[in-house]
Amino acid sequence: MTERFLRSTMLLGPAAMARLSRSHVCVVGLGGVGSWTAETLARAGVGELTLIDQDEYGESNINRQLGALTSSIGRPKAEVMAARILDINPACMVHPIIGKYDRDNRARFWGPYDLVADCIDLVACKVDLICQALERSIPILSALGTGNKLDPSLLEVTDLSKTYGCPLARVMRRELGRLGIRHLKVVYSPEEPACCAPLEAPPPGRRSVPGSVPWVPPVAGLLLGGAAVMELAGDLIPEKPEKSKDREDIG
Repeated sequence: MTERFLRSTMLLGPAAMARLSRSHVCVVGLGGVGSWTAETLARAGVGELTLIDQDEYGESNINRQLGALTSSIGRPKAEVMAARILDINPACMVHPIIGKYDRDNRARFWGPYDLVADCIDLVACKVDLICQALERSIPILSALGTGNKLDPSLLEVTDLSKTYGCPLARVMRRELGRLGIRHLKVVYSPEEPACCAPLEAPPPGRRSVPGSVPWVPPVAGLLLGGAAVMELAGDLIPEKPEKSKDREDIG
């Protein structure tokens, strides 16, 4: 065993680490949440990663996206993150795909995944990704809205049916509910979005661009990555020993 994943092995155990090394996870969307999800999976020892994003880094990404640096402006997010992951773990098989996941082009994005991490924010694309994963019996975890939010302590991993306060969660409950899907593991925050003065023109398909700070989307990405690791290897992780209760001397 190398020292690269020694500290994780101490907690997760060798059987779980072996399973992670054989696992293939697809991360769709490499922005403020997805880039940190991919980083978590790489540092946890996941052996194969497919990274999907259509965009290149822009200067406005630098405040929150892991791969966004002055030196990476104008470079494809998928390629930058793939290179970073190989620097973390040269043994990882990484497949960067530059493209937009949507219903019309979905065929080129699917593979023999053990899990999908959904980190996109366009509702129609998100709904199709979730439906296709469920049809293929591939576990999927979804990130909901982190824009215009300031308190990372409110983020949690929960079921979609238990969400409230998040505009994207409300839309996803409605759209998935119409398709008979009412349960989905998600990372979300009930924090009401703050008012935000628009300073950036929205890209095609979006009505507005939310404000975002350096400390909320990354926490969501770390939570999503951790939940993915536990989903993949949870049954192999050693159970915690029960704490012994101190008995008071009687006398």
